[in-house]
Parts: sequence; structure tokens; C-alpha cells
Amino acid sequence: MSLILGLESSCDDSAAAIVGSDRRILAHAVVGQNAAHQPYGGVVPEIAARAHVEILPGLIRRVIDEAGVEVAQIDAIAATAGPGLIGGVMVALLAGKGLALATGKPLIAVNHLEGHALSPRLVDPDLDFPYLLLLVSGGHCQLLEVAGVGRYKRLATTIDDAVGEAFDKAAKLLGLDYPGGPALEALASEGDPAAVPLPRPLLGSPEPHFSFAGLKSAVQRAVASGQHRPADIAASFQAAVIDCLVDRTARALETSDAPALVVAGGVAANRAIRAAMAGLAERNARCFSVPPAWLCTDNAAMIAWAGAERLAAGLTDPLDAPARARWPLDDAAERVRGAGVKA
Repeated sequence: MSLILGLESSCDDSAAAIVGSDRRILAHAVVGQNAAHQPYGGVVPEIAARAHVEILPGLIRRVIDEAGVEVAQIDAIAATAGPGLIGGVMVALLAGKGLALATGKPLIAVNHLEGHALSPRLVDPDLDFPYLLLLVSGGHCQLLEVAGVGRYKRLATTIDDAVGEAFDKAAKLLGLDYPGGPALEALASEGDPAAVPLPRPLLGSPEPHFSFAGLKSAVQRAVASGQHRPADIAASFQAAVIDCLVDRTARALETSDAPALVVAGGVAANRAIRAAMAGLAERNARCFSVPPAWLCTDNAAMIAWAGAERLAAGLTDPLDAPARARWPLDDAAERVRGAGVKA
């Protein structure tokens, strides 16, 4: 059994964890920065990077103490190397490099998206490769076939905005506090999802991709009209997002032989989305797997687990591994029309 120390700082959560290759989570800790960024309605990269520098060393010491292990007992250091806010990414990666150099342990530079992609396998030992993955987060919305560690084929992506970004923008338009996604979900539970007519971009389209920019604009018009209750707008927006995710994923299931459907990423913490995707899997006779909500949002346990999977596959990295603001899981995927750099 290997012990992996995982470090994460790609956005505004500083995190550290120690995870065993036997799927035991010996210790994990996350410190967020919501209060620091709330006045700005979103993450300020410079504030986030400085906070990571202050927080992460203490978190590393904390998880080592809570796990009851010595540094010498750790078999590898796994650190997020991208994608993300480059100033933040550099904090965890440089900390990981320093620890690897000082201890002589292997460094594993983890793609943050691979952390999400493999996270269901940390808590679901029955989940084998291959599987179809719906990866939904603040910066990404993709469908991928996961054939194994480091083996990803992108089937679809967003041609404009990510679904998590759409949630945060809609929440901001409704005057909700940051972070917007959880606040909008809570408000939506009080509203009527059929009250506000909102578009379902690309619904039924033969192309596999996603689009949420038009939906954001429609929410803006609905708010400006003053004709609808905020709770009804929130509920209608969430229902529109779910319809789009279900429709696009159903299309991918028609072309994929993968026996399981997996949902991961920060937006996968949304309970209504989880329930809708579980229903889609059942209707298509596929197994369904989604991590617990805490493992969907940014954390270091998933980074440590991705490190354990990569270490078992013999995949380690040199100490000059770069930090990357952008790092697609499928380097061979063609750019789609209108897709931005996050696609």
C-alpha cells in the first residue's frame, strides 16, 4: 500500500490530503477564501495566490499530524500542476517540488481535471474503466470517454461558457452572494421551474456540444423585466441547465459503449443535477457513479488519489514539470467552432 500526499491550489481553495492506494483517506483539509472574494463577486487571482502561500504550509503539517504518519512514510507527492489560475497553481506545485526534492520522493504533477475524472474511483471500488464522464465545473463542461489513467477521448465540450460559470453569473444577476452555485440551488428549491420560459441551447442538435451563453443572457433579460420572482428565475434556470445536460449526455450515450456513466466536477455537487443524471443512466441501462458532494468540489483527496493511480501506472514527473494555466485532458481533440481556450 502506498501513501500519497496531495496538494491543491488551482483556484481559491487551499487543500492537502493523505490518501492510501487502498482508498483510505487518512486525512484531508480544505480552507476556502469565500470571505476574501465575496466583495468582488468572484475570485481575484492575486488575492487567491497570496492566500495559498499563507495557508498551504500549515495545511500540509496538519494532515501529516492527523494521519499519524511521518514524512518518510509518504511514498509520493502529488500536486496540481494545472489547469487553473497560474499564480495559485504554482503554489501547490512548488510546494510539492520542494517536498519531493527534500525527501527524495517521486513528484506527480496532476492535471486538476484528471483529479475530477478519477475521483469517483476513490469511493467506488466497483467502478472500472472504461466509463463515460460528464465533467462539469466552473471552467469546464465536457463529455469524455475514460479508457484508463491518462487515456481520455473528448466527445463534446462547451462552445462558449462552462456550466459552473453560468450558475455563478445567474446567481450574480439575482443578487446572490458568492459562491453563486450553491446559493442559486438553494433559491431554486423555493421556485417554480416552469414559471419563466428560458431557452435550452442546442437541445436536440445533432452536434454533441454544449452552449450556455444564450441561457445566461435570457436570465439577464428575465431579471431586468421585473416580472418574475427571483426563486422562479433560479428554478427555471436550473431546470434549463438540467435539460441541456441530460439531452447532450443522452446523445453521447448513443455513441458510447461504456457501461457506466460518471458525473464529476464542482457542479456535480448540485443535487438536482445528480438526480437527473442518475435517472438518465437508469433509462439507458448504465451503471451510475458520482462522488459525494465534498469530493466534487476542489479538494486534495482527489489529487492524492490521481497521484496514487498514476504512481501505480509508473507515471511520475521530473522536478522541472511546468505549471499550466491550460491543460486539456485530450490533447488530440480538435477545437470546435466558437470554443474558447477553456474547451
